[in-house]
Amino acid sequence: MSIATPAPPGAVNQLESTTGVRDEEICVYGHSTLFYWWPVWLLGFLFALLTYLDGHVMAVVPAGTQVESGHVIPGHEQEPPRDVLVAPAGQAVPTLPGARNGETEPRLRVAANNNYGVVFMGALLLSILVTNFLLRGLASVMVVGVITIAGLVMALLGYWDPVLVWVGGLDVRINAGGYLTVAVPLFLMWLFATFIYDRYTYLIITRGQVRIRKEIGGGEIAVDASGLSLNKERDDLFRHWLLGLGSGDLHVKTGGPANLDFELSNVLFIGSKLSRIQDLLREKEVAQQLPNS
Repeated sequence: MSIATPAPPGAVNQLESTTGVRDEEICVYGHSTLFYWWPVWLLGFLFALLTYLDGHVMAVVPAGTQVESGHVIPGHEQEPPRDVLVAPAGQAVPTLPGARNGETEPRLRVAANNNYGVVFMGALLLSILVTNFLLRGLASVMVVGVITIAGLVMALLGYWDPVLVWVGGLDVRINAGGYLTVAVPLFLMWLFATFIYDRYTYLIITRGQVRIRKEIGGGEIAVDASGLSLNKERDDLFRHWLLGLGSGDLHVKTGGPANLDFELSNVLFIGSKLSRIQDLLREKEVAQQLPNS
């Protein structure tokens, strides 16, 4: 889709009235695929909070430890009987790192429901899939739709427990600290990549000039805006629409002696930016036609 389309004389006033503010320059940035990992760190923070609020802790005990019910604790005879963990003979409950005075009281926050761990691991694996395999058109809709719907339905109906037992008795649980161990570094990397690293490759368009930096460490190239052609590619449903918030890949081709041809990947809000660029270049065409009118 080439955006360099001429406008009829007198269109400048019409453009100003519809857009309200005229753009003097428009900056377009591409992004690395790390941008699409935001659901992983977001779910990590959410499940860490829900796990902490769940109010359960995990005990680390030797293999063979049994749960026995109805025990009266010495010194607490007036209280109701309790359930106790009984370690095997000759085995001791290990002291966790950071414990004071050798205390063995369970303190690792973990949720009683294992759906949090299943959903988190599903989001992690799905992010790996969509950022490494390009699924365009109908294939994207089918694959992503089936995986997402099946995973959510199984979690809501509680079917993951029987499935995990069938594949070997797996029980996917992550403590609150485990979620944060993934979420915090990933969030910091996401911030750095999105707002610093990705800003070093760009396309800046004014009414008469295009400034381009194609790669980090490369110099900025300035060319005339005449003959500029921009085409968007946005047909990966999961990557571009659901995770990318309306992103797309932008194919850039300039005219003139430079004749540059390259692609900016994962441009956010690509539709609205192309519309603004189109208005900006139309104003240039109108300005060139006015003296002859």
